[in-house]
Amino acid sequence: MAFSILLVFASACSPARKIIKQPLKEQGTDYIFGLLKKNELKFDWLSVKFSAKMEVEKKETSINGQLRIHRDSAIWISFTALGLEAARILITQDSVKFLNRIDNTFLTTDYSFINDNLNSGFDFDMLQSLLIGNDLSYYENDKFKGNIDEMKYRLNTVGRHKLKKFVRNSADEKKILVQNLWIEPESGKITQVHMKELGKDNKKLEARYDVFEDVNGQKFPTSLEVSIKAEKDIRITLNFGKPKLDEALLMPFSIPGKYHRIEQKK
Repeated sequence: MAFSILLVFASACSPARKIIKQPLKEQGTDYIFGLLKKNELKFDWLSVKFSAKMEVEKKETSINGQLRIHRDSAIWISFTALGLEAARILITQDSVKFLNRIDNTFLTTDYSFINDNLNSGFDFDMLQSLLIGNDLSYYENDKFKGNIDEMKYRLNTVGRHKLKKFVRNSADEKKILVQNLWIEPESGKITQVHMKELGKDNKKLEARYDVFEDVNGQKFPTSLEVSIKAEKDIRITLNFGKPKLDEALLMPFSIPGKYHRIEQKK
């Protein structure tokens, strides 16, 4: 009986797999990458409310907030608890500003603040792309190979460098990414990402996107789950409301005089 069910399932999947495989067979990896780029979220401004859960070594924290992105320029996040703002963060291409309203402290720094707290190797492009479900914009596109994995397209590469015009320092130049992207054939949206830096075996990031909703004719995920495996295992789950696109917004960030600077560990 079980064998018969498997045969029926296999026969049903075979035509669908053939349909998915045909353009890959005819056009190669370029077809998958073209599909991905065609269906990426396109905007200048984005605003969306979210609820989040963060689990660090089985200790869980829940918080709500609002995310604003000025594409390729700035990411602004306000975190709220019990209806009041608890913290605010402003991220640009080369700086991170953090305001903690609970203990009246602030920090103006670089990406070490994010990467030390998340055990990651984020830069602006990675963080922006991760939040909206797009591929990286500032990295090479010619190192991918394409195939089919569980009825989804998969792009994989073991040597993706940052484009030279976006290299800002020696760390950027040395960073080489190992990536796997799973793309839904019908929507062309990324449903899963695996990413790590070559040679850094103890740090790996995985992300999953679920249930894409229509927003002005484009698709945006209703949820994002990020798993970071490093010295500390971190899991972050974001559930998004419906975003607003291309409505210019303020990204206010001012430090009250009574706030004290956070001393960073050296």
